[in-house]
Amino acid sequence: MRMPRFCVQLLGLPSSPRSLTRGESYIRPGKIRCRDWRYPRRSAVLGRRFGRNPVKIDVPLMATDLESVPEEAQQAERLGYDGTFTFEGQHDPFFPLVLAAHHTRRLELATAIAVAFPRSPMHLANIGHDLQVFSKGRFILGLGSQVRAHIERRFSAVWDRPLARMRELVQAVRAIWRCWNEGERLDFRGRFYQHTLMAPFFNPGPSPYGPPPIYLAGVGRGMTRVAGEVADGLFVHPLHSTDFLRNVTVPVVTDALERRGVARSSFTIAAQVLVVTGYDEEELNQADVATRLQLAFYCSTPAYRVVLDQHGWGDLQEELRALSKQGRWVEMGALIDDTMMEAFTVRCQPDELAGRLAERYAGLVDRLQLVCHANPHQRHPERWGEVIEKVKAIDQPCGSIARS
Repeated sequence: MRMPRFCVQLLGLPSSPRSLTRGESYIRPGKIRCRDWRYPRRSAVLGRRFGRNPVKIDVPLMATDLESVPEEAQQAERLGYDGTFTFEGQHDPFFPLVLAAHHTRRLELATAIAVAFPRSPMHLANIGHDLQVFSKGRFILGLGSQVRAHIERRFSAVWDRPLARMRELVQAVRAIWRCWNEGERLDFRGRFYQHTLMAPFFNPGPSPYGPPPIYLAGVGRGMTRVAGEVADGLFVHPLHSTDFLRNVTVPVVTDALERRGVARSSFTIAAQVLVVTGYDEEELNQADVATRLQLAFYCSTPAYRVVLDQHGWGDLQEELRALSKQGRWVEMGALIDDTMMEAFTVRCQPDELAGRLAERYAGLVDRLQLVCHANPHQRHPERWGEVIEKVKAIDQPCGSIARS
C-alpha cells in the first residue's frame, strides 16, 4: 500500500513501504476490517428537519502539479461540491485557483489557508481583487497566522502580537478595497501597517462583483475572537471536536459578532472534517493510517494543545512534540488511539456519512470541508456523487447559514 499523498506532502514521508527501514510500518497492529466500521443506520437523523438552510460541502484541491488542476476542479463541480480549497503547503495556494476558476462555472474557490504575515495587505488586496474578478465573484480569501516557528524560521517574517496584527491586516486589506471599489481616499495608518499612497496608475478600479469575503483560521479563543470581530467567516482547524466547537468556538464567535453588531446569519463557520471511510478494506486502512499521522502532526504543535486540553489529553502533545523533533513520524501515528479518532474524525461507511455528519455538525457550522485520504471522489466518482448529494441534504437551523 502506498503512503497517501497528504502524508508525503505534509510530513515528507516515503510514498511506498519499500522506502521504510526495517521494523517500521504504516499499519498499527491489527488490521482494520470493513465490518469494524459498521454503524447503525441513521436515516432518522437525516429525516429530521433542522430548518431551510442546506449545508455547503467543499473538497480540497490536492493536485501536485498545475496541469492536473483543471480536471480535478471540474470533477469536484460535476460531483456537486459547492467549493474547493487550497492550502499553503508545498505549493503556492493562489496559482491553482486561477486555473480552477477558468475551468469551472459555479464552484466557489478558497485559500484555506494562505499564510498572512509574510504578505503585505497590498499584496493580499491585489491578488484577492484579481481572483474575485477572474472567478466572477466566486473567491474566498482565507488567511491564517500559522505558528511562530514557521513565520520566523520558514518564511523569515515577523511574528509580533499576532492577534492585533491579524486584526489590523484585515482592516488594511478592506481599506484598500474600499479605495478601489468605492473611491475612498487611501489613508490607513495602523500600528503595523500604513497605506497612504494610491495613484490612479496602480488602481485597478472597482470589481463588478464587490470584494471577496475574508475568512480567518482559528484554533484558540484569541484568533477565533478576531475572526468574529473583523472577518466574514471562520475556518475551523481539522483538529477539533464537536465538544470543542460547542463549548469554545461557537460561543466565542457569537459573543464577538454580538459586540460587533453583526448577525450570525452574515457569518460563515466552515469546519474541515477528517473523514475516514472507503469502499473496501484497503481504502479504509489507507484513510485510517493517513488520518492518524495527520492528527499526530497537529497534536504535536504547542499552539493546538488547547484542543487536547479540552479532553484531558494535553500531556500527549509534549510526547508527540519530542518524537517530531527526532523525525519519528510513523511512531507518532500509533499514539493516536481509537478514542481520539472518535473525537476528532468521522469514521463510517460511505452510505452512513450523511447521517454521521448531521448528527455531529447540524446547527454548529455552515460549511463542511471534507478531507478523506482514500480519495473516494476520485476512485469512485459516481458512487461518491450520491454520497455528496445526501450530505448536501443536511439542513441547518434557520438563521445559522451564512450569505456566502
